[in-house]
Amino acid sequence: MTIKISRVQATDLIKSSQGKFINVKFTKKNGEDRSLTGRTGVHKYTTGEGLKYNPDDYGLVGIFDNIKKGYRMVNLNTLRELTIQGTTHEVE
Repeated sequence: MTIKISRVQATDLIKSSQGKFINVKFTKKNGEDRSLTGRTGVHKYTTGEGLKYNPDDYGLVGIFDNIKKGYRMVNLNTLRELTIQGTTHEVE
């Protein structure tokens, strides 16, 4: 089942996922397509120092990649698809 949603709705779904696993498909900065499975709100492997910039200013959201065990920034402007709790959302 695929539901079409706006980019704003997709952003809200990601930020309100509360640690649930999500899968996102987006285009990286270098033009490559990327699929990532992970969670938001993970604090493992952090130093407590924080980021030197605000990801919201650049249309990014940080997700912990469960496969590669590292933090990745997802460009919300190039987001194509989001799967959360078994429901796939196509971003328009």
